[in-house]
Amino acid sequence: MISRTYPALMALVLAGLATPALADETPGDYNGPYIAVSGGLATHDDHGAATIVFDTNRDGTFNNTVLTSTGANAFGPGFCNGRTSLPDQATTPCTRDHDAAEYAVRLGYDARYGNIVMGVMVEGAKSNATDSTTAFSTTPASYSFTRGIDYAVSARARVGFAPGNRGLMYVTGGPSYAKINHTFTTTNTVNSFTPVNPDKMVLGWQAGGGAEVVLGGGLTLGMEYLYNRYHDDKYYVAVGNGTAGPTNPFVLAGGVNAGPQDVRYDFHSFRAVLGFRF
Repeated sequence: MISRTYPALMALVLAGLATPALADETPGDYNGPYIAVSGGLATHDDHGAATIVFDTNRDGTFNNTVLTSTGANAFGPGFCNGRTSLPDQATTPCTRDHDAAEYAVRLGYDARYGNIVMGVMVEGAKSNATDSTTAFSTTPASYSFTRGIDYAVSARARVGFAPGNRGLMYVTGGPSYAKINHTFTTTNTVNSFTPVNPDKMVLGWQAGGGAEVVLGGGLTLGMEYLYNRYHDDKYYVAVGNGTAGPTNPFVLAGGVNAGPQDVRYDFHSFRAVLGFRF
């Protein structure tokens, strides 16, 4: 539904921007405070080379290889971008990253100087999208790490061009502070797994642009794109011996920390925005 609705709203907004004859009929000064709600789709890039990394001496550097009793790479079967609940990569396709709905509410203030509009906003957003990476061991077993935004609080500036009283085109950007939820699942039933920092607040930033038109009565309708990036480097899983035997690769290593290689969590937001100007 979202994928069909967003292009339709985009066409409506662009049509409004391209209709100067309506400028005097529907005034909108883009001065003062406003409130807006938005909804749309959060999507991830396909990180085909996503991997899991290991710290076998727990010195904080994830650049080690977990070895079997014969000296082979215990994770020789490889990795996949996605999630699975089955142990064997040879017969297990991973599900793709989960693109999903995103919702937000914002408060902002604009000031107009001729055809130039400058403003600031604060926004709270929630997303249902998730990003996963899975590793496969020779046992065989699978180990899936999944993360997603619980909520984000952002502050952005925007600078725009308003050729008349009806429409506005703008660029926007600023810092963001987000709570990222992490989950870990595995088919390994003999070792123990302890998540470390599973739900952390992390810093990031957003940048993008959009356009909006005045509908009348203080209402505005817009479309917006945002690129979101957060530095997610606190989460990992501490692997213990559990009930595993002495030849278990994790036991041989004397204790292992494991986590996603990519500490840069980024995704794209495509939104429709409905606002009210006071």
